[in-house]
Amino acid sequence: MPFTKLVKNSAYFSRYQVKYKRRRAGKTDYYARKRLITQAKNKYNAPKYRLVVRFTNRDIVMQIVSSEISGDKVFVAAYAHELKRYGINHGLTNWAAAYCTGLLVARRALKKLGLDGDFAGVEEADGEFKLTEAAETDDGERRPFKCFLDVGLTRTSTGARVFGAMKGASDGGIYIPHSENRFPGYDMETKELDAETLRKYIFGGHVAEYMETLADDDEERYKSQFQGYIDEDIEADGLEELYQEAHKQIREDPFKKDEDEGEKKTKEEYKQEALKFRNKKQTKSEKEERIKSKIAELKGSI
Repeated sequence: MPFTKLVKNSAYFSRYQVKYKRRRAGKTDYYARKRLITQAKNKYNAPKYRLVVRFTNRDIVMQIVSSEISGDKVFVAAYAHELKRYGINHGLTNWAAAYCTGLLVARRALKKLGLDGDFAGVEEADGEFKLTEAAETDDGERRPFKCFLDVGLTRTSTGARVFGAMKGASDGGIYIPHSENRFPGYDMETKELDAETLRKYIFGGHVAEYMETLADDDEERYKSQFQGYIDEDIEADGLEELYQEAHKQIREDPFKKDEDEGEKKTKEEYKQEALKFRNKKQTKSEKEERIKSKIAELKGSI
């Protein structure tokens, strides 16, 4: 029998491709996603919510999302850059900012549902491990709003910022099933959580310690790294008070707007605004005049 070479063409290789495009690109963990969105059939089409936490270089994105056949639907969202409305202008991607963003998204969700009065959560963060429980109302027992943490492709190592965001949402009054063994301060040997260590992270104590160390050891680096804090006269010992005040303001008004934000523009106003940045098409005579003026300008400069 003669030898025949097997030509491995695109049709051959396509059989061994990973099924989903986002999985091939390394953007979605479908093994985790399937378990996060699959709802029991006896729930009668009740939405299953997940708390989506994503970090960028300069921002934290948090959304409460439910999945439908037509696609994912965002119920409520919060971003770290919105913390500027509450007095936090720097360190918008650190552990303490993640906690604040989680608190913000939780209070927004409960306010939207009219449950903010029934579920206050942990009003003064103490670093203790607590889960939101059912509340007694005039109509009887009311179960809390429930969602599951969606970390995406983030590494879930102990002390990761994603758990800071989850802790903020949990303390905000949302029920998120979790344990304490991934919070900073958890001891693997004794199987206990040090509440003081966790509290320090919530109020930016680890940042304050680093600021003090740099100020003593390398003043030049301290000035370059914490210039924003220096410009606003924020010192290491004032960080805890700053975050406490932000937590208080978030609880008072989770939908707070910027002071310079006016009334929302109409569709027509946005169109007019866009026209300012669009180049108007020139007629033939205008183009000829423009070329003549350029030639004259060049001749004049020679």
